[in-house]
This record gives sequence, structure tokens and C-alpha cells, in this order.
Amino acid sequence: MTSSERRVIVVGAGVVGLTCAVRLLEAGHRVNVVARDLPLETTSAVAAALWYPYRALPQERVTAWAATTYGVLEDLSADARTGVRMLTGTEVLREHQPEPWWRSAVPALDRETALPPGYADGWTFVAPVVDMPVHLRWLTARIEELGGTLTRMNLSALPGDGSLVVNATGLGARHFGADPSVHPVRGQVVVVEQVGLDRWTLDGAGLTYVVPRTHEIVVGGTDVVGEWSRTPDPAVAEQVLHRAAALVPALEGARVLRHKVGLRPARPEVRVERVEDVVHCYGHGGAGVTLSWGCADDVVGLAGD
Repeated sequence: MTSSERRVIVVGAGVVGLTCAVRLLEAGHRVNVVARDLPLETTSAVAAALWYPYRALPQERVTAWAATTYGVLEDLSADARTGVRMLTGTEVLREHQPEPWWRSAVPALDRETALPPGYADGWTFVAPVVDMPVHLRWLTARIEELGGTLTRMNLSALPGDGSLVVNATGLGARHFGADPSVHPVRGQVVVVEQVGLDRWTLDGAGLTYVVPRTHEIVVGGTDVVGEWSRTPDPAVAEQVLHRAAALVPALEGARVLRHKVGLRPARPEVRVERVEDVVHCYGHGGAGVTLSWGCADDVVGLAGD
């Protein structure tokens, strides 16, 4: 059996697992995705999914993965079915700062002078914004189109049947990777009606963001380390909406459609490495979408080694 004909089992059906599966299938592997949670039940489905390297290290590898992903998402944005759009937006800053460490991952980045009150600096750039439920459905369809499968399965351990395994279990890597350094960073968002916004706005320091989709707007957020609860907190939602409306006044009074909580799988560094028959790919923090295609390319390389 040549390596290209080898069966690969991808464990995990969030954006990282699905993207790895697509790239592995495109490279000629036979791929089965198995997961406890189907794509629309994962943390990925909650994400505002603005391309932005957030809570992900090391800087050099993350910048490279993010640059690759930016390019792929830009190409995908030509097809509305993928859920990807390229939108201009601004990150606002309370004080003057040097350019971000990931600067080389974006084609253009301009200093912003038209800032909201209370902000001293900012940069404006075009970034991919991904409507995650749409994108996850597209990725799933792509896997099926390429001959792969996706099965709900509650595993107690990674498969040990001689297949090559990709461990894309996110927070589950605490168990499946025996890795206690993986921990949750809770993020709560409020989805509101689309009030005519076509620009995103981000205050990284206060973690307030307003990310428009075609038919709705995702407003966030929170960043609570070590918190496992997935139940939205009404008081937190109130604070999030208040901060967002202060940043983007057009949101004032927008009708709330739903509340969501996602647990980001954080780790001191993103882990992409092969150990015998397991390729580990987890610990993407708040940047799963931002790093997905870049990491998937590395996984394909490791699968062929």
C-alpha cells in the first residue's frame, strides 16, 4: 500500500478537522472524519470568524499559516456558497502601537485616522469574514464530493487500527492528546439583525468586535480563561451589546436574534506535529479559521512523511 492510498481517520469535525480532511482527500488519501460533535455543533459554528491571528502562537509559524489561509479564503470568496466574503474593517487601539506582528500575512494595512472617540490609533485592512454555518456545510459537502465520509462517533481514545490518525479534537486534545496544557477560553457572542453594516470593527484590547454577515451581525465578545460553561449569561450579553454600540453606534437598538457561547481551545503554542501514526493539529485558540488552510497543508505534508 503506498502512502497516498493509506486510510486516514480525522478525529474532530470543527473547521480544522474538516479543512485537513479536504486537503488530505485532494492529495489522494482515503479519508474518514469521525467526531462526537457534528460541524454545526462545534465551537467553530459559534465563531464570528473574522480572519485575525488571536490567541495563537508561536508568532512565526502562525504568521505563515495565517498568510496561507488568507490566500485560500480570498480565492474561496469568489464563490458565495463557501460563506467567505472579503470585507474592509478597522482594528482600533487605545494607544499608538507598532504594526502587528502578523503584518506580513495581509497584502495591505493602512494606519486609520478616522477613529471613534477615546482611540489613539488603528489600522484598516481587508480581511476574510466567514459565515461559519455556511462554510462548515460547504466543507462537509466538499468532503463528500471528494469521496470522504463524516460519521458521528463518540470515541474513548484515538483509533489504533493501523490507520494514520489526525487529531483535530480541539479542547478534546486534553483527553485524546493527553495534553493538560489545552484549556478553554470562553467566548460569548450576541447575534443581531443586519442593520446595514458592511465593515467589521475590532477593539482587541477590550475584545469588542462587530462582524457583519450577509443577513446578521455577530457581536462580541468575552475571553474568560478556564471557564467551561457553554450557557450564555444575560448580564454578559448586556455588557457586550453596550460595548459594541459604543464602538459602532449604528448597532443601537438592533434586534437580538440569538446568544451563543464557544470555548476556544487555547494552548501555549499551536501543536502541528507527527508522533508515529498520529498527526496532531490542535490548540488554535481563537484562530482556528484564520490558520485552518495553512495548518491543513502542513498536515498533508506530515501525512506523507
